[in-house]
Amino acid sequence: MKELIQKFKEHVIEKCSNPEFIHNKWFVKYHLEILENLTMEVCDFYPECDRDIVSLMVWLHDYGKIINFNNQYEETLTSGLKKLIEIGFEKQFSEKVINYVNIMDKKVDIEKSSIEVQIMSSCDGVSHLVGPFFNLWWHENPNKTFEELMKDNVKKAMKDWNKKVVLPIVKEKFQVRYDILLEKCGKIPDKFF
Repeated sequence: MKELIQKFKEHVIEKCSNPEFIHNKWFVKYHLEILENLTMEVCDFYPECDRDIVSLMVWLHDYGKIINFNNQYEETLTSGLKKLIEIGFEKQFSEKVINYVNIMDKKVDIEKSSIEVQIMSSCDGVSHLVGPFFNLWWHENPNKTFEELMKDNVKKAMKDWNKKVVLPIVKEKFQVRYDILLEKCGKIPDKFF
């Protein structure tokens, strides 16, 4: 299983280097690798989880975005499934992982889903609070005003926090980072002491 996951990971890394992919310069290092580290740390709190499924989800969840940004969710479901089977994953296992990613993408009832979905969704949501993720939005959108960019960042952060981050341990550990991001984007507190 580890060899197949590594093979898919290498495929995704190669696809991310395509200059047609808007995030090609930073996506692997500042999103996928951070997410991989976060998920594996959180898996330690949930020994019943299937680490292989979580690991594969890290490299699969944005697959459609990487290969066809404008049709990303459908591409993940179709092209992602096809690629997993092509690499050598069993069809039933591939369909299960694709289904988990689909649940995560819909952002509905994640807290009622498998622990693997909850880990992946929660970590994906907070991974954006690590490193330069929100700053890169500014870099990729130079025609927007700084007020628009800050508003975009607040909207993204709040959507992630309220819809994706469902595990209490993750919320607890990332609450300060979330609050700081909101403040940096204009949500200034009434009091500082």
